Amino acid sequence: MPFTSDSAQLFLSVLDHGSFSAAARALGRVPSAVSMQVAQLEAELDLVLFERSTREVKPTQVALTLEPEARQLARQLRRLQQQALNLHQGLERRLTLAVAPELLSAPWNLPLAVLAEEFPSLEVEVLSAPQTAILRWLHDREADLAVLFERVGIDEREAFQEFASEVLIAVVAPTHSMAGHSVRPDDLLDNRQVAVASRETRGIDPRLLVSRKLWRTDSHLAALSLVQAGLGWAYLPRRLVEPYIAAGNLMALQFENMSNQIRLWVDVVWLRDPPQGLGARRFIELMRAAKET
Repeated sequence: MPFTSDSAQLFLSVLDHGSFSAAARALGRVPSAVSMQVAQLEAELDLVLFERSTREVKPTQVALTLEPEARQLARQLRRLQQQALNLHQGLERRLTLAVAPELLSAPWNLPLAVLAEEFPSLEVEVLSAPQTAILRWLHDREADLAVLFERVGIDEREAFQEFASEVLIAVVAPTHSMAGHSVRPDDLLDNRQVAVASRETRGIDPRLLVSRKLWRTDSHLAALSLVQAGLGWAYLPRRLVEPYIAAGNLMALQFENMSNQIRLWVDVVWLRDPPQGLGARRFIELMRAAKET
C-alpha cells in the first residue's frame, strides 16, 4: 500500500514547502532521504507527483488531484492520535450534565462549547430536572455533574465550584391582595408563600422561608404556575419572571423596609469519589475560569 501515514506526511510537506530541502528541514530529515522516498512513492504508484528542476519541485496535476484526500487522511490520523491520547489520560465515553430547569439559561453552555471543541469524540448528555432529583441522580451515579443553586451546609461526599449567581425576586399575581402595595414584614408572615423547598428544610437558605403559611414544591416552574394562579407569593429567579412581569402577568412585590431580592450562587457539583474523568475535570476548570473573568 503506497500511501501510509509517513508517506502522506512526506507528500504534503513537499507540497507545502516547495522543495525537498525545505521539506527535509521541516521533517527533521536529510534532503537526499526525502528525495529518495518521494521517488519510491512515485514508483509504487506508477505516477509522477513532482516535476524536478535545479531550484524547485512543482506538483503535477496528479499530485494536486491527490492532495485533498491526502490532507483528509492526515487530519483523520491526527484525530485518531489525539483520541488515543485522551483515552490514555482518562477521557470518559460520555459526560452526563444535569441542570436545574431554572438554570438552563445560566452560562454553563459556553464552557461546554469549548469542551466539545477540545474533545470532539466525547459524547455529552444534558438532562434537566428539579434540584432534588438532580442531587439524587448525582449520588446514584446517573449524572457526572450537577448545575444547581447553592445550598446551606456541606455534604462531605460532594465537591463544588461556584460559577455564577442568580437573583431571586419576590412576585405575586396582579390580582393578589399584596400587589401594588408597600408590604410590611407582618404581611409576608400572614400571606401564603409558595416556597421552592422539599419537605426537609435542612440545607435550605432560611431567607427563602418567610411566611407562617407555606405551600412547597421542588420546582421553580411549578411555583411560577401557582403564583400566577393567585395562590400565594414566591421568590423566583429574575430571569424566569422578567418576561411575565413585562407582560403584566406578574408583579414584583415592594417591601417597606428591605429589598425584595435575594442573590444566590449557582454551583457545579460533583462527587469526590470516584475521581472525575478527563472531560468532567476540564469542564470544571472551564467553569472556574469563566467565574474569574
